[in-house]
Amino acid sequence: MRDVIDRLEGWWKNGEPAALATVVGTFRSAPRQPGASMLVGPDGEAVGSVSGGCVEGAVYELGRQVLDEERPVLQRYGVSDDDAFAVGLTCGGILDIFVEKVSQQTYAQLGAVADAIRNEDPVAVATVVAGPSERLGARLVVWPADADHDAARDPALAGGTGSDRIDDAVRDDVRGLLDAGRNATLTYGPNGERRGEGLQVFVESFAPPPRMIVFGAIDFAAAVARIGSFLGFRVTVCDARPVFATASRFPGANEVVVEWPHRYLQAESDAGRVDNRTALCVLTHDPKFDVPLLEVALRLPAVGYIGAMGSRRTHDDRVARLRGNGVTDAELSRMSSPIGLDLGARTPEETAVSIAAEMIAQHWGGEGLPLTGRAGPIHTP
Repeated sequence: MRDVIDRLEGWWKNGEPAALATVVGTFRSAPRQPGASMLVGPDGEAVGSVSGGCVEGAVYELGRQVLDEERPVLQRYGVSDDDAFAVGLTCGGILDIFVEKVSQQTYAQLGAVADAIRNEDPVAVATVVAGPSERLGARLVVWPADADHDAARDPALAGGTGSDRIDDAVRDDVRGLLDAGRNATLTYGPNGERRGEGLQVFVESFAPPPRMIVFGAIDFAAAVARIGSFLGFRVTVCDARPVFATASRFPGANEVVVEWPHRYLQAESDAGRVDNRTALCVLTHDPKFDVPLLEVALRLPAVGYIGAMGSRRTHDDRVARLRGNGVTDAELSRMSSPIGLDLGARTPEETAVSIAAEMIAQHWGGEGLPLTGRAGPIHTP
């Protein structure tokens, strides 16, 4: 919903109902991930995408139907072997899409959710997408336990499923997903039993954007910052040299910090601002900067990606220095060095693409090989 929240909130504020279609489950080679959304506006406008084009027409018509009938619908779309003209995904995947009417009456908490997303405050929305008709479409809005909008302090902003016992179970589970920034469909029994069946709750987590910290205020860093921002990261560029670390040189970064890299990273880690979604791109390729920095980075308890730029000779010298400082082989294995995939990149922009490609491949388990040489599904289940 993040990509369409502004349009949805605009209609909501004006008292104009809209249909919200959300991907809540995927199987096999599905083109979009859970949380992808599409709107059918009050004037018939379509906003967003749930399938990259395969089933948008059918979802649009379903959205119009839901607006008229005001009943939420969970619909599955996949390949039909029996009917060549049936609506389905040509990629062979399967999508479960939940379509609901959104208005000030059906989604009273939307304004608070939209504010949290804009302010980068973590919030999650848990919606009943399958189960008894009286619970279908019910939602519980969950903030972290220590947030100002904690459900116990502000029940009006929380909503609920109609059962305190179910709400308690869902709230506990959702906070774990929110902490990891994950979306998921949870299953419960009719009274909130975690091992039961009959009630499916889709959880959409709106965690703050993941961080990318680029060390080294060089021309390659400017390109990496731009592509990091394009991928949805909150980008920081850090360098100890104030003459180079200026905001004007890095318009693609959210912030530029003048500090010794290892000190900055240690301080950010100590403050809890580095986690398993954080990408660290070490572009300094100068041992007085990158060796102490990598000693900190490789010993962090949680980090998403650590890449270090440099030639093979620079890499060998760096590894020798790190080993000499007590860095273990297990810790060194967390580092991608030389950074990036072998794309034959030469320019800063091409190098940034190769770094981004390696990060994506590591995150999703891709092999970084041409798809023309592969058999089987394109997307890993």
